Amino acid sequence: MPSYRVRAVSLKKTKLGETDLIVTMLAADGCQVRAVAKGARKPGSRFGGRVEPFIVADFMLHTGRSLDVVTDAEIVASHAALREDYDRSTAASVVADVLDKISVECQVEDRLFALTEATLDAMDTAEGDALLALVVAFLLKSMAMHGYRPQFRSCAACGATSAGATRFSLELGGPLCEACCGSGPDHVTLTPTAREALATLMGATMAEVGEIGIPREVLAEAFAVMRAFVVYHVPARLKALGMYGAELSGRR
Repeated sequence: MPSYRVRAVSLKKTKLGETDLIVTMLAADGCQVRAVAKGARKPGSRFGGRVEPFIVADFMLHTGRSLDVVTDAEIVASHAALREDYDRSTAASVVADVLDKISVECQVEDRLFALTEATLDAMDTAEGDALLALVVAFLLKSMAMHGYRPQFRSCAACGATSAGATRFSLELGGPLCEACCGSGPDHVTLTPTAREALATLMGATMAEVGEIGIPREVLAEAFAVMRAFVVYHVPARLKALGMYGAELSGRR
């Protein structure tokens, strides 16, 4: 079909030529879409303010030879606070960065779009530690949808109870009991407190995450483990995730 409509969230924009942009989007079915917004960098362009990162919009796209072309866009949710506030912007950038790397053209995963909408909606008003909790929860849930679902209740190697385990296998995606833990390159420290926090975040909705009240030091440990987990399983450079982690370490 020459033209089609799709609801999508804008993840990033890349300059093309003198005045155009390539917009990378996550569509409502979970597929990645890349399209050209012609003239979007011109002053007064009707597309310039509609393809900014984190905006959810109904796009009309025209099928092109290599890339589709944006012919219309109607904003559904602007998420302006995610671009205007530094802390919210850096947190939302992690979401966009991860989605850019794990979403694939023509690979359907409709739960991913719903998760993204819920995360950005929650980040719109979240502050302080609630933003960090949302980032950790998003990493957990998005990786689960990507086929790498961590579990926290039993040893990932033998299935035995792992209540006191303090090691986590990035490869297996779970804690290791005393008999199975070692010093493998994929083994990282994860205290029982942080492990319980991760289990709680996995089971909560994104609207609930910011109200749980997990202490910042526990969230910081949980983030470090999830960052390592994502990097281990996603073979791409995650610049925003790395910057967020570095900044978090600097604030501790």
